[in-house]
Order: sequence, then C-alpha cells, then structure tokens
Amino acid sequence: MDNQAITWKPLEPGQLKAIRLSAIVGGIGALAFLSPLEFATHKWLSLPYGSVVGPLAIILLYATLIAPARRFARWGYARSGDELHVAHGVWVHTETSVAFHRVQHIDVAQGPFERMYGVCQLVLNTAGTMNSRIKLPGLTRETAEALRDEIRAHIRAEVQ
Repeated sequence: MDNQAITWKPLEPGQLKAIRLSAIVGGIGALAFLSPLEFATHKWLSLPYGSVVGPLAIILLYATLIAPARRFARWGYARSGDELHVAHGVWVHTETSVAFHRVQHIDVAQGPFERMYGVCQLVLNTAGTMNSRIKLPGLTRETAEALRDEIRAHIRAEVQ
C-alpha cells in the first residue's frame, strides 16, 4: 500500500514517560553494578574516581534525556483496510504491515511503568517464525482493546 495513503498516528504521551522511567531504572542498576568496579580501579590501578562511572554517567544522560524522545518520535501506527501498520526505529526504521487474517493471537499487555502512565501495548502474534510477534506500545487501554476487538471481528467474519 502507498505510504502517502496511510494516516500515521503517534503514540500516547504516557509512553514517552514510561520509556524514560525504564531507562532511569536501568541506569541506576548499571551504576549500582559498576560502582564496586569504580572503587577497585581506584585502589588497584590508581585511576582517579570517576574513571568508570563518569563515562557511564554521560551515556546514561543520553539514554534517559535524549534517546527516549527520539525513539518515541519514530513510533507510529495506522489502520487501513484489513491491515495494521506499525513503524518504529531511529537507526533502522522498520515498517511492518500485518494483515488481519494472519493474526493468530492478540494480547493487550501492560507492564508496571506503562500502568503508571496509563498506556499499554497491543501484541499481535502471526503465523510464521520471523517477525511473528508485532508489538505496538503506547496505546490507551481503550484504543488497544478497540483495535483488538476490531481485528477479532474481522477474523471471525472471514472464518464464517
């Protein structure tokens, strides 16, 4: 299908907050894991404090302040005819089109950070092995359930 005929919709703003919080929690874990290494390099190699954690802190600042907004901005989805289109990726931009009749199983999932910010993800499982699971995060529960119900209704109509 022609991409110009598709009207792309962005994710809900709560998804950006969930991405950022996830990055912060991961960063805290990395800092906690590498802090003993910081003290060991100072003691055994006489390196100044900050030799290990300093560069990591710079990477974590990027990972929590800049990268989430870039990733969030590259996500989008659209429904056209009997297909759902999902686009994402900063470095490698991926556009996936899923025909409703290929869907075998549909989930609406919500992790703790997503729940905190009122978003969830629609997970489509299709036939095949490569790219058989398509995740669309950053939807309101109402939107995810409406898409799920629409896809189910389409599948039921085809079976009959």
